[in-house]
Formats: sequence, structure tokens, C-alpha cells
Amino acid sequence: MTRWRAGVPSEADDALVVEEPLEIRVNDERFTVTMRTPGHDFELTRGLLLTEGVITSEADIGRIRHCDTGEAADTDIANIVTVRLTRPPAAGRLWQRTLMAGTSCGLCGKAALEAVGMQTCPLPSSAPVSRDTLLQLPHVLRRRQTLFQETGGLHAVGLFRHDGECLCVYEDIGRHNATDKAIGHGVAAGWLPWRSDDPLILLVSGRASFEITQKALMARVPVVCAVSAASSLAAELAEANNQTLIGFLRDTGFTVYAGAERVQEE
Repeated sequence: MTRWRAGVPSEADDALVVEEPLEIRVNDERFTVTMRTPGHDFELTRGLLLTEGVITSEADIGRIRHCDTGEAADTDIANIVTVRLTRPPAAGRLWQRTLMAGTSCGLCGKAALEAVGMQTCPLPSSAPVSRDTLLQLPHVLRRRQTLFQETGGLHAVGLFRHDGECLCVYEDIGRHNATDKAIGHGVAAGWLPWRSDDPLILLVSGRASFEITQKALMARVPVVCAVSAASSLAAELAEANNQTLIGFLRDTGFTVYAGAERVQEE
């Protein structure tokens, strides 16, 4: 590539984030295609199926694997993942969505609040999380964004316990994919959907859109944070479901859009 600095061009090599399609098939049916950064495809698939209401836990998955177009071989470089369910999804669980999901939109074709409202119930009350714990989370996330440091072109999502312990961090070119990978990690490990009285915290490196709060709600995550702004629909969804939504989480402060009762000074 050619880099221009101070009006002077120079030739150099650069690292670019990889973007490729992933097709997900459920019981021989094509479910969706999403543009993602390859890697952790099984976590992404698990997270997507949970947040789309297709599964309720890891027990609903009988088999998950990569395959080629003829479904004849396992390979880590294939862009197709097939999932066999142990039981059919409950009636009405397969929400309507377009087949192709771009890196900036993981919610295309949804009936937004109506669809989520049909599949979820408000989160229960939980223990609070301290202001100081919240303020340290962006620092932890940045330290673990190894691919971003090389390319400058990925989003990151982390899941944290109420005391700030980091459970996982995933990166992807799409915010919704990074969120699904983090949630899928918890599904495979058996601790998502979340059932503890201690609040789990999801932190996204970009903005908090409706799709992010929706995915967290399906995983029963009570606290959603973003280093950038929240959208009006995200705040409306969080408020309606007793979810804490925080934006502009930076070094010295943050903005609470919903669920302020979960945030305490110390």
C-alpha cells in the first residue's frame, strides 16, 4: 500500500483484518450468512443461535462442525458451519431475518422490539456493581485487543464478573459477531444464559445499539456497557427489561441510560 504522511507518499506493507462470509446451517436448512473475521466460528454460531432464540442452552446442540460444500470433511478454513439440534426449536422461535447480515448490521429484517418482547421476560433484580469496577473495564479490554493493535480494524467484546474479573474477550470485524462469540463462549462453558444474582457485565468497544442489548438480554446479561454512545432503541429495550445500559464508559466517567439502581459509588 501507499501511505501518505505530511504530503509525502511511501510504499509499505500493512496488516488488514480478514473479512469472509460464514454460512450457518441448522438441521440441513440454511439459517443465515454473516460477514465475519474467521476464527472461533463455533462460539459465534452458538452465540447467534442463543440470541436468535433457536437454542436455550448448550444441551440443545447435538453436533456442531465445519464442513466443505459437500459436507464431507471437517476443516478449520471452511466458511460453512452445520449444527444438528437435539430437538426442534419451539414454535415461533425462528425469527424472521434476511439471509445476509453485513458487518454493521446483525439485526436486518427483525420486527425489533416486538420480536424480542415475544421471546424474553424482564431481568430480575441483582446485586449492584461499583463505579470503580466499571471504570477499569475499558483498560482491561484494550489490553486484550491484540488484533486491533495490529490492524486497527476490529471491534472487541468482553464479559466480566461484577468484581471486574475478565471471563473472555473476542474480536471481530462486526460488533454483533464479537458479541455472539463472547456469548457463545459462555454457552459452551455452561454459564450462559446467566442465572447468578451477581451481575454479569458485557462491554463492547463501539456503540451500544439495539442488537447488542438484544443479544445480551437473550443471554440474560443484566449490565451492558459501551465505550461509545447508546441508541434510543437500545435504551428503550433496556428500560423495558430491567437491564442496565451504560454508554461513554471512559477513564473518568460514564452515562447510565437505564437501570441506574445497579450502579453504586463503592
